[in-house]
Amino acid sequence: MFTSVLMIEKALTSADVEFVTTLHGDEPVSFHVLLQPRGKQADRLLRAIDDVALGELDEAVREGETPEGEDAKSVGERALEVSLQALRVSGDEAEGRLVEDHPLDALKAMVEEVDADEVIVLTDPHYVEEFFHRDWASRARHKVGVPVLKLFSHSKA
Repeated sequence: MFTSVLMIEKALTSADVEFVTTLHGDEPVSFHVLLQPRGKQADRLLRAIDDVALGELDEAVREGETPEGEDAKSVGERALEVSLQALRVSGDEAEGRLVEDHPLDALKAMVEEVDADEVIVLTDPHYVEEFFHRDWASRARHKVGVPVLKLFSHSKA
Protein backbone atom coordinates (compact mmCIF):
# COMPACT_ATOMS: atom_id res chain seq x y z
CA MET A 1 0.00 0.00 0.00
CA PHE A 2 1.22 3.47 -0.94
CA THR A 3 1.30 6.00 1.94
CA SER A 4 0.64 9.66 1.17
CA VAL A 5 0.58 12.61 3.51
CA LEU A 6 -1.89 15.09 2.05
CA MET A 7 -1.61 18.69 3.24
CA ILE A 8 -4.66 20.86 2.57
CA GLU A 9 -6.10 24.20 3.68
CA LYS A 10 -9.80 23.63 3.01
CA ALA A 11 -12.25 20.82 2.28
CA LEU A 12 -11.44 18.73 -0.76
CA THR A 13 -13.80 19.11 -3.70
CA SER A 14 -15.01 16.05 -5.61
CA ALA A 15 -12.57 16.97 -8.40
CA ASP A 16 -9.70 17.14 -5.90
CA VAL A 17 -10.62 13.74 -4.46
CA GLU A 18 -10.75 12.18 -7.91
CA PHE A 19 -7.42 13.76 -8.80
CA VAL A 20 -5.47 12.57 -5.74
CA THR A 21 -7.07 9.13 -5.60
CA THR A 22 -6.17 8.34 -9.21
CA LEU A 23 -2.53 9.47 -9.07
CA HIS A 24 -1.29 5.92 -8.45
CA GLY A 25 -3.62 4.01 -10.71
CA ASP A 26 -5.09 0.91 -9.09
CA GLU A 27 -2.57 0.79 -6.22
CA PRO A 28 -4.34 1.23 -2.87
CA VAL A 29 -3.40 4.41 -0.99
CA SER A 30 -3.44 5.27 2.66
CA PHE A 31 -3.97 9.03 3.07
CA HIS A 32 -2.85 10.88 6.18
CA VAL A 33 -4.43 14.31 5.89
CA LEU A 34 -3.19 17.45 7.60
CA LEU A 35 -5.48 20.47 7.39
CA GLN A 36 -4.22 23.89 8.44
CA PRO A 37 -7.23 26.11 9.02
CA ARG A 38 -6.68 29.80 8.62
CA GLY A 39 -5.36 31.11 11.89
CA LYS A 40 -2.49 33.16 13.20
CA GLN A 41 -0.39 32.36 10.13
CA ALA A 42 -2.99 33.83 7.81
CA ASP A 43 -2.07 37.11 6.21
CA ARG A 44 -5.06 38.92 4.80
CA LEU A 45 -2.97 41.10 2.52
CA LEU A 46 -1.29 38.09 0.86
CA ARG A 47 -4.65 36.36 0.44
CA ALA A 48 -6.14 39.52 -1.06
CA ILE A 49 -3.23 39.79 -3.52
CA ASP A 50 -3.80 36.17 -4.53
CA ASP A 51 -7.51 36.89 -5.03
CA VAL A 52 -6.75 39.92 -7.20
CA ALA A 53 -4.19 37.93 -9.23
CA LEU A 54 -6.88 35.31 -9.88
CA GLY A 55 -9.36 38.01 -10.92
CA GLU A 56 -11.54 37.34 -7.88
CA LEU A 57 -12.03 40.93 -6.75
CA ASP A 58 -15.15 40.12 -4.72
CA GLU A 59 -13.13 37.56 -2.74
CA ALA A 60 -10.38 40.11 -2.07
CA VAL A 61 -12.93 42.50 -0.58
CA ARG A 62 -14.34 39.77 1.68
CA GLU A 63 -11.00 38.55 3.11
CA GLY A 64 -11.78 40.34 6.37
CA GLU A 65 -14.86 38.16 6.81
CA THR A 66 -12.90 34.89 6.68
CA PRO A 67 -12.83 33.18 10.10
CA GLU A 68 -9.41 33.09 11.72
CA GLY A 69 -7.94 31.74 14.93
CA GLU A 70 -10.39 29.86 17.15
CA ASP A 71 -13.28 30.69 14.81
CA ALA A 72 -11.45 28.91 12.00
CA LYS A 73 -10.93 25.77 14.08
CA SER A 74 -14.55 24.57 13.90
CA VAL A 75 -14.65 25.32 10.17
CA GLY A 76 -11.40 23.37 9.79
CA GLU A 77 -12.74 20.38 11.74
CA ARG A 78 -15.78 20.18 9.45
CA ALA A 79 -13.60 20.54 6.35
CA LEU A 80 -11.30 17.77 7.56
CA GLU A 81 -14.16 15.38 8.27
CA VAL A 82 -15.75 16.04 4.85
CA SER A 83 -12.39 15.43 3.16
CA LEU A 84 -11.68 12.21 5.06
CA GLN A 85 -15.14 10.87 4.30
CA ALA A 86 -14.76 11.66 0.59
CA LEU A 87 -11.40 9.85 0.45
CA ARG A 88 -12.86 6.81 2.22
CA VAL A 89 -15.86 6.70 -0.13
CA SER A 90 -13.39 6.53 -3.02
CA GLY A 91 -12.10 3.27 -1.55
CA ASP A 92 -8.88 4.50 0.03
CA GLU A 93 -7.88 4.61 3.67
CA ALA A 94 -7.90 8.06 5.26
CA GLU A 95 -7.19 9.53 8.65
CA GLY A 96 -6.22 13.04 9.58
CA ARG A 97 -5.83 15.87 12.01
CA LEU A 98 -5.85 19.64 12.21
CA VAL A 99 -2.56 21.49 12.37
CA GLU A 100 -2.68 24.14 15.02
CA ASP A 101 0.86 25.50 15.05
CA HIS A 102 3.76 25.12 12.65
CA PRO A 103 2.50 23.30 9.54
CA LEU A 104 5.90 22.17 8.27
CA ASP A 105 6.88 20.75 11.65
CA ALA A 106 3.58 18.84 11.75
CA LEU A 107 4.18 17.67 8.17
CA LYS A 108 7.67 16.38 8.93
CA ALA A 109 6.44 14.61 12.06
CA MET A 110 3.58 12.95 10.16
CA VAL A 111 5.91 11.80 7.35
CA GLU A 112 8.16 10.15 9.92
CA GLU A 113 5.27 8.75 12.00
CA VAL A 114 3.59 6.96 9.08
CA ASP A 115 6.76 6.26 7.05
CA ALA A 116 5.21 8.14 4.10
CA ASP A 117 6.18 7.49 0.50
CA GLU A 118 5.28 11.01 -0.60
CA VAL A 119 3.76 14.34 0.38
CA ILE A 120 1.00 15.97 -1.65
CA VAL A 121 0.38 19.66 -1.00
CA LEU A 122 -3.01 20.61 -2.45
CA THR A 123 -3.94 24.28 -2.10
CA ASP A 124 -5.27 27.25 -3.97
CA PRO A 125 -2.53 29.21 -5.75
CA HIS A 126 -0.56 31.51 -3.45
CA TYR A 127 1.36 33.65 -5.91
CA VAL A 128 3.35 35.79 -3.50
CA GLU A 129 4.57 32.84 -1.42
CA GLU A 130 5.27 30.76 -4.53
CA PHE A 131 7.25 33.54 -6.16
CA PHE A 132 9.54 33.69 -3.13
CA HIS A 133 9.48 29.88 -2.64
CA ARG A 134 7.86 30.31 0.78
CA ASP A 135 4.83 28.14 0.00
CA TRP A 136 4.36 24.84 1.83
CA ALA A 137 5.52 22.64 -1.04
CA SER A 138 8.72 24.58 -1.73
CA ARG A 139 9.68 24.64 1.93
CA ALA A 140 8.70 21.00 2.51
CA ARG A 141 11.03 19.77 -0.24
CA HIS A 142 13.97 20.73 1.98
CA LYS A 143 12.50 19.31 5.16
CA VAL A 144 10.64 16.01 4.78
CA GLY A 145 12.98 13.65 2.94
CA VAL A 146 10.36 12.23 0.53
CA PRO A 147 9.06 13.45 -2.82
CA VAL A 148 6.72 16.44 -2.58
CA LEU A 149 4.02 16.93 -5.19
CA LYS A 150 2.42 20.37 -5.45
CA LEU A 151 -1.13 20.46 -6.80
CA PHE A 152 -3.68 23.22 -7.12
CA SER A 153 -7.23 22.75 -5.98
CA HIS A 154 -9.60 22.34 -8.91
CA SER A 155 -12.30 24.66 -7.64
CA LYS A 156 -13.64 26.46 -4.63
CA ALA A 157 -14.98 24.26 -1.83
